[in-house]
Amino acid sequence: MNPSPSGATALARLYGEPLFELPPDLYIPPEALAVFLEAFEGPLDLLLYLIRKQHFNILDIPMAQVTRQYLSYVEQVRAHNFELAGDYLLMAALLIEIKSRLLLPPQRSSPEAEAQDPRAELVRRLLEYEQIKQAAQKIDQLPQLGRDFWLAQATAPVVGPPALPSISPSELAQAWSRLLQRAHLVQHHRIDGPRLSVRAFMSQMLRQLQRRRFAEFGELLQPEHGLAALIVSFIALLELAREGLIELTQASAYAPIYVRLGPATGLEAPDNSAHTP
Repeated sequence: MNPSPSGATALARLYGEPLFELPPDLYIPPEALAVFLEAFEGPLDLLLYLIRKQHFNILDIPMAQVTRQYLSYVEQVRAHNFELAGDYLLMAALLIEIKSRLLLPPQRSSPEAEAQDPRAELVRRLLEYEQIKQAAQKIDQLPQLGRDFWLAQATAPVVGPPALPSISPSELAQAWSRLLQRAHLVQHHRIDGPRLSVRAFMSQMLRQLQRRRFAEFGELLQPEHGLAALIVSFIALLELAREGLIELTQASAYAPIYVRLGPATGLEAPDNSAHTP
């Protein structure tokens, strides 16, 4: 196959010159045209091309003339690509067989029966192939997405408040572990005192948050009051978060954790920018 300067592949040769586009209405004699079989979809496509180009009646195919032209086209590529010409040679053998049967006296199963035309099966296959090919061409002419038209797409920028990163349980556990270390450092001795109430610590935390917008996680738990108070205050913090009375926020990954009132309280914390994380 000879490529054109633009990269297209030659379909045939006309008097030795490469032909990159078949003329729609020009009849080219077989001796002047060397067809590359890659331009056809198969032997039926080549046979139908020969019949339609020369305006033969497909119901009365001149087998001798069509067979000669068919063989001349196949012979040009058989020496160079025998595997490609295999299916075409099988069709050539069928054409020769049909021509031979036409030369023999017709055989009838009974004196009243009509002799069967040897070309009937080939004509049926050609007509079916032509119908399928025309249907495929009509489908190909339909507008196709990505070839004939494109879907209009537009995206609008989403403007909204920046979403704060969520706090994972592991980060909360690490913050709690650091507070435990601080509590052990400041603990010098243990004094048994009254029992600590989780509800009391919950109420105390809510009162502290009503006076400010945010409170730092460690500042709200107050580890300097001892290990027992720290544990009870942490349980109170988790209970408030579970009931939706407080929210835990973080400005960015690995940043300090802050606590603020949740929507379930129905209270609005004062807008104190000095406590904003």
